[in-house]
Amino acid sequence: MELCQRIEALIAPVMENDGYAVVRLQLSGNIRKTLQIMIERLDDVNVGIEDCENVSRLVSPMLDVEDWISDAYTLEVSSPGLDRPLVKPKDFIRFVGKPVTLQTNFLINNRKKFQGTLEFASETAIRVLLDQQNNDKSTHIELNYTDIRSARLCTLL
Repeated sequence: MELCQRIEALIAPVMENDGYAVVRLQLSGNIRKTLQIMIERLDDVNVGIEDCENVSRLVSPMLDVEDWISDAYTLEVSSPGLDRPLVKPKDFIRFVGKPVTLQTNFLINNRKKFQGTLEFASETAIRVLLDQQNNDKSTHIELNYTDIRSARLCTLL
């Protein structure tokens, strides 16, 4: 199991007990590492600074005990913001009907970036009704999650 997956498996149940969920967990940096935990509230209220502080205080001791990150690192807890990343199948399923932007791992009709409305999502794939600003011939794109490099909600559709 990858390090970020192990960390999420450790902290997610405790966070859920306190009313939070992990949106995305990333470890970045070579010289000075940063562990970013993007959170959301389970009650759908916007995440505030106090929530980030609460989660930081909650997970920090757990991370210190496990000591899976050998080098010094900075813990950063943040909200997903308006352009919330879509990471897990449950994220896509939750936001069906919303505008999204996504980037694929390979070219489709000579491009990798797409924008449109998320029409359908299952545990394995999605379908997006494409924005017709670029005069695309196709009106939909269907992708397996493995085909998606990144996806996020879009506020400017």
